[in-house]
Amino acid sequence: MANKDLIVKKTLYAGTKEVSFKNGTKVHFHFQTRLCDNSKTLIDDSRKMGSGKPFELVLGKKFKLEVWEAILQKMAIDEVAQFTIDKSLVVQYPFVSKTIRDIHRPKEERKTHCCAMTLQNEGIGYNDLNDLLKNPVDLEYIIELLKVEQPEEYEKDSWQMEEEERIDLIPQLREQGNLEYKKKNYDKAAELYAKAVGMLEQLMLKEKPHDTEWNDLDKQKIPILLNYAQCKLNEGDYYAVIEHCTTVIKSDKKNVKAYFRRAKAHVGAWNVHEAKIDYAKVIELDKSLEVLVQKELCQLEKQIKIKDSEDKGKLKNLFT
Repeated sequence: MANKDLIVKKTLYAGTKEVSFKNGTKVHFHFQTRLCDNSKTLIDDSRKMGSGKPFELVLGKKFKLEVWEAILQKMAIDEVAQFTIDKSLVVQYPFVSKTIRDIHRPKEERKTHCCAMTLQNEGIGYNDLNDLLKNPVDLEYIIELLKVEQPEEYEKDSWQMEEEERIDLIPQLREQGNLEYKKKNYDKAAELYAKAVGMLEQLMLKEKPHDTEWNDLDKQKIPILLNYAQCKLNEGDYYAVIEHCTTVIKSDKKNVKAYFRRAKAHVGAWNVHEAKIDYAKVIELDKSLEVLVQKELCQLEKQIKIKDSEDKGKLKNLFT
């Protein structure tokens, strides 16, 4: 096959609108993959994978199968086209197919380890893909282009963002979370705070723990994590509050808010001893909060008496 014939396109249904493509463009499409053999053996059909949702691909993000980026950019919206691709351009397809198929399988059934020895002895977990790896052939793709979104038209997932974009977005997410919190939309606020924390943690992974850059990011994370914990406290998710406040305390052993919120969460989870320890720590760190803490402790003592009374009543009923 000559170079000019490495990719052969045949339009099956004409498109309705020409579009432009650039790095960051998100493309939504359905695809079928067939072997170029006598029976046109079907390998994959996106409509039959999982819930049958269209596949999404962001251009310029080093997708394993570069030829897909090339052929998609030859299409118009609503077009259905058949592409016959030389086997030299689709060497990676078995691995791409495996990844797509695995997404729709339970985690415990996924085969994630693919070193050379494993590939040689066990393959990649699918017989048809193992055969394709051993005996490469030309592939035929039938693509239906459904939707094209430019980078400014959709909200990027964090993995799609450049580092500068994440850094700029974090304070925006925090402010949006604050606004939702003021509206008492605690679930939405928690979602925004969690997204900001996730981005900070991704940035921290690139730094050496406890170096200056890592510490600066950790300092940014603490108030957002405390805001998240407050949302969870309002929602009654006490163990989440305990977990995240403990994370804050590991970084900042004198963080009064973390001890106070964890104390209230311990009360909610009825860890009375731990609650009293945290309340005592609050007073130790900030004497001005002693009156507030004493009110909380008085309320806790009332709850303890009520619970003791209830427990005695239950025990009494056991012997009557």
